[in-house]
Amino acid sequence: MRKVQKIKNDLIYYMVIAAIRCFNLIPRGMAVYIGAGIGFIVYLLRKQDRRKAHRNLQMVYKDRLSASERKSIVRRVFTNFGRNLADVLRLKKYSSSQIMSLIDCEGIEHFDRVYHRGKGVIAATGHIGNFELLAAYFAASGYKVAAIGREMYDKRLNRLLVENRETMGLRNIDTQDSPRQMLKFLREGYALGVLIDTDSMRVRSEFIPAFGKLSYTPVGQTILGLRSGAGFVPIACVRAGKRYKVIVKPEVAVERSGDFNKDVYNITLKCTKALEEIINEHKDQWIWVHNRWLTRPKEPIK
Repeated sequence: MRKVQKIKNDLIYYMVIAAIRCFNLIPRGMAVYIGAGIGFIVYLLRKQDRRKAHRNLQMVYKDRLSASERKSIVRRVFTNFGRNLADVLRLKKYSSSQIMSLIDCEGIEHFDRVYHRGKGVIAATGHIGNFELLAAYFAASGYKVAAIGREMYDKRLNRLLVENRETMGLRNIDTQDSPRQMLKFLREGYALGVLIDTDSMRVRSEFIPAFGKLSYTPVGQTILGLRSGAGFVPIACVRAGKRYKVIVKPEVAVERSGDFNKDVYNITLKCTKALEEIINEHKDQWIWVHNRWLTRPKEPIK
């Protein structure tokens, strides 16, 4: 069994290496077009993922979306992911000015207001649009940026991802790294990009409402932000035709109640709601196929 898994991992790794080389040899327009085609092929092949995405959309939007609308959204989720992946595979090729030329930004004043306090920023985002390019955009703009992410299952693939980020001037932080290291970055005025729409037993999480359903949501970033005095800014990078648009929401107000755990819950909830607003406006850019609602409460939460 291990031998079969090793062969599978080797195959995936060498396919990724080949894709990186090929996508960097051709013009961006062609790379993005091919990426969309690959996404569509995966859509056709991955029947189980299609069904999962349909179920999640139906659970969230109920009768607000017809069956044909759900089908169209799911198809575009796959093709958009392919397009985004093409740009991620080409990140090393892009200079800072090239990255800036691909992206428009809406609401940068909200980010600047928090960043220039010098106490750090918790940039709360999710699996929507091109979240790798999002971090690269802010690094290319001259901000001090670190990305918090889970280590990939294959150390070789993880090394490629980390190298990709570091090439763009990002600092990479694994979710298993010491909280002291993360606090250090915040106290040095870094913006920490965090995916808050993950259901994981590896990080401290709580059940927070998302799309009207209790969702196991990371809270470690909120704890760090409260302890360091950092600000909380919901943010995302979505596709806009052949380009991208970074959406920066207003800072989440920190209203301390005297109950630390209550404050952690309330701030995480506000960040989740802000991300939910972005997803509602760009339904075909969130990864509906991931297991957002895998973990369920053992007992009803009042």
